[in-house]
Amino acid sequence: MEPALYIVATPIGNLGDISQRARDVLRAADLVAAEDTRHTGQLLASLDIRAHLVAYHEHSAPAAGERLRDAIAAGQRVALVSDAGTPTISDPGYRLVRAVQMAGLPVVPVPGACALVTALSASGLPSDRFSFGGFLPARHEARRQRLALAARAPDTQLFYEAPHRIRDTLHDLVAICGPDREAAIARELTKRFETIRRGPLGELLARVEADSNQQRGEIVLMLAPAAAAIPALEDAALLGLLVDLAEVVPARQAAKLLARHCPQSARELYGALLEARGRGTADG
Repeated sequence: MEPALYIVATPIGNLGDISQRARDVLRAADLVAAEDTRHTGQLLASLDIRAHLVAYHEHSAPAAGERLRDAIAAGQRVALVSDAGTPTISDPGYRLVRAVQMAGLPVVPVPGACALVTALSASGLPSDRFSFGGFLPARHEARRQRLALAARAPDTQLFYEAPHRIRDTLHDLVAICGPDREAAIARELTKRFETIRRGPLGELLARVEADSNQQRGEIVLMLAPAAAAIPALEDAALLGLLVDLAEVVPARQAAKLLARHCPQSARELYGALLEARGRGTADG
């Protein structure tokens, strides 16, 4: 291992998800920078790894990052870990990454568990395009504003949410999107009481209100894409242009050409064309 900053993903629940490479890096590191040294100390003890732990978290002074950067410059190997999952995802580790990069020193990712990717992979929601919004605001009005933006997005929206706010957040989503909009909730991923539910927002809210256990643990909230970009094609001129273009070139090519000049993707435009043709079969 060369002197570098190693971004080491750790399990989000099940310890069996630690990779052999992560074990090797943590064992060989001169310093392990941890969000919570006590929590990480317990993890390392369970893996029979002894390491020199130092604290690095959102309240750390800039000097803490400078010391870690200087340690790497002096030839040491520093491993950065968060409490769980992949460091820098919704935590302040990115500041350390930037400081090390700006000093011309190497940053090496050691991939592994990540709650948002784990949740999306098992949600059944579209995963070809998605956006991650981190933790939703705690204040009601700010949260509603963020959710209102998410409700119009053309891709799947993912958020981390605190268990004591999930009920209120679902109420907000029902008010903004209606009870029939599809969504999913993943909680306690890889842990004993893991649950992953997908369905209309109204049904998810009813389930959470009926079962207090669904208001516990770590939660990833996912909202299906807005029904789409297809309704935007109610613009008769745009739809007419698409249909006319498809008379000259194959339908898929027409969609690709038009996608260069409007917000919709080629796939969405092709779907709109099929719809316009009465769900017939398009060529090309």
